Amino acid sequence: MTEESKKIRQFEAKIDLLRERIKDSDDFKVQDEVFDRRALMDLYALASRGVIGSLGGAVSTGKEANIFRAKGEDGSDLAIKIYRINTSNFKAMQNYLLGDPRFGSIKGTKRAVVVAWTKKEFRNLKRAEEVGVRVPHPIAMRENILVMEMVGDGDAPAPQIKDVALEPEEAKLALDEISEYVSVLYNRANLVHADLSEFNILYRRGEPVIIDMGQSVTLDHPMARSFLDRDISNLARFFKKRYGIGSEEEIRERIRAGRGG
Repeated sequence: MTEESKKIRQFEAKIDLLRERIKDSDDFKVQDEVFDRRALMDLYALASRGVIGSLGGAVSTGKEANIFRAKGEDGSDLAIKIYRINTSNFKAMQNYLLGDPRFGSIKGTKRAVVVAWTKKEFRNLKRAEEVGVRVPHPIAMRENILVMEMVGDGDAPAPQIKDVALEPEEAKLALDEISEYVSVLYNRANLVHADLSEFNILYRRGEPVIIDMGQSVTLDHPMARSFLDRDISNLARFFKKRYGIGSEEEIRERIRAGRGG
């Protein structure tokens, strides 16, 4: 056994010791699919760099990605998002990558597309954060693994806004803030979220947090305007149906005001 193999085995054992017990057999199956040898090597590399101190249990599982709790070496709460190579819809991913000048030349294997997608989400999160949009703070990425801030309290992730009962004034403030985020993304970051809905907005301590920005595109993308229209429609629909406030035109006016009229 090579020295590298020994280190990987040791890290795999460390993961088994530090991971919280997951009793659901389906989750065990998911872990086997996600924590393959290559993923373990990448996690080991991130741990060696001091990015990850320990790994906890699953926060969410899905066809595209799985999110796990983790701790940084400084004790900070982290979320580890691991995109699944075999089950990700890489053809759909390519539609968002093609047309983006940063990643439009990506072709080839599923892994190449998924790795580009992971890199894209990391860069989009950084870009959004730089212009003042509240997103999970991106910390590091390697291959199909994205490390970011855990938005929540301790091990408990913040709920999606669809699962929170807001008071009328809270709902108005949330809609105003999210509309401003859409405007700032468009006017200052030159980005469109492209999948904004009540499923991709967390709500923590009175503050909406935008998540899942892998599909977000620059304004150069040929579908950017259509994606923006869809985001606006989803946002207006949710708040109108749930709280009886907001309209697509009000959100569009916020975007127009953000670019100076």
